[in-house]
Amino acid sequence: MAGGVRRKSPGSPSPLWGKLHTLWQDKHLVLFKTEYTLLVVSVLWFLEIGINVWVIQKVAYTEIDWKAYMDEVEGVINGTYDYTQLKGDTGPLVYPAGFVYIFTALYYITSHGVNIRLGQYIFAVFYLITLLLVFRIYYRTKKVPPYVFFFVCCASYRIHSIFVLRLFNDPVAMMLLFAAVNLFMDGYWTLGCDVMCFFFSSLSDSLAVSVKMNVLLFAPGLLFLLLSEFGLIRTIPKLSLCASIQLLLGLPFLLDNPIGYVSRAFDLGRQFMFKWTVNWRFLPEWLFLNRYFHLVLLAAHLLTLLLFAFRRWKRPGESIFELLKEPAKRKIPPQKNTIVLILFTSNFIGMCFSRSLHYQFYVWYFHTLPYLLWSGGVKKLAHLLRVLILGLIELSWNTYPSTNSSSTALHVCHLIILLCLWLAPPLPSAPAETQQHTPVKDKRQ
Repeated sequence: MAGGVRRKSPGSPSPLWGKLHTLWQDKHLVLFKTEYTLLVVSVLWFLEIGINVWVIQKVAYTEIDWKAYMDEVEGVINGTYDYTQLKGDTGPLVYPAGFVYIFTALYYITSHGVNIRLGQYIFAVFYLITLLLVFRIYYRTKKVPPYVFFFVCCASYRIHSIFVLRLFNDPVAMMLLFAAVNLFMDGYWTLGCDVMCFFFSSLSDSLAVSVKMNVLLFAPGLLFLLLSEFGLIRTIPKLSLCASIQLLLGLPFLLDNPIGYVSRAFDLGRQFMFKWTVNWRFLPEWLFLNRYFHLVLLAAHLLTLLLFAFRRWKRPGESIFELLKEPAKRKIPPQKNTIVLILFTSNFIGMCFSRSLHYQFYVWYFHTLPYLLWSGGVKKLAHLLRVLILGLIELSWNTYPSTNSSSTALHVCHLIILLCLWLAPPLPSAPAETQQHTPVKDKRQ
């Protein structure tokens, strides 16, 4: 009718209404169904903004290493490039060049390191970025029920303390590490290696290693993945590029005193103090400091890595030498969807056999623990037991000073997780017949 109002004909509900209706119907399952991961982590991430502001404003900052960091980079700013002459309140500079560049920037931003409160808010931003990167990994893998993410962020006092109350360099390294993992998942292998490769020359592929060498614990898994994806010939240029980046970053210090730089920045034999250990408190101090004990741990670490590489990371019936070939020349294509598991497992094995774990080292593997627990092969390991293990690990890291009981409990939890990972179903067996497949490509090539 002319001049009349046209009625909207009834039709199918809008997609948004359909999603809201489904959400309302499943409201009692939102915390348990992985398809709601994005919704839950979004709420938690915004909640974390308020939590970090509250912690910074209400909880007293504790000075441990920040002033030492500022003294160390101030020496470089003043023209000292000899690593043996750079030191702070807590001792000599023992971190690679990437640390110097990042904390030099923080030195200027925080008015020569004096504006601690601004530094805390910067680290709160680092924390929120890290959560975004971690949540994206969990959203992509969909292995962990959403309710667990409350324990990944809001419930950990120690992690908030490491980021915004202590301003350690460990969180910066892990933020870069999780950025690299995201790039690997998206197929940007070269760029991911560059991000991880910021700090260590020929032994690792990681931007994060230059801030803290703990990222080397991911290196065995990364090497396995690179060989699996590209073969030996195409892996070598990626490692060479990483070495070149390391040389370029360390060039000012290498030109001044190369031996001093390498010996200080990459001192793998550095002795740890017994009073700070979280994981070996139940040992007598003489054994904790004994070099033979360190060698036993190293041997156990390497043996466990080899066992996982041969028995869990590669397919049964597939020769390890197949990894050295180009993907196009193999009988079967490279295995997919194992990037996160292999990298996180590699790092976790290193944590299990570490000579000593200090309190700030908790951030090295904290965000990977739920993924590892829910990837294990023990089906009877109920959700409640998994959460209990997370709680016991958190309690162990929050017990200061550590005790015989707390360090023993930590090792028991580590052993349970390691056994669950070992008992996980192996990858599908390699087929006997030759299969044609498309070679893997690096999106950044």
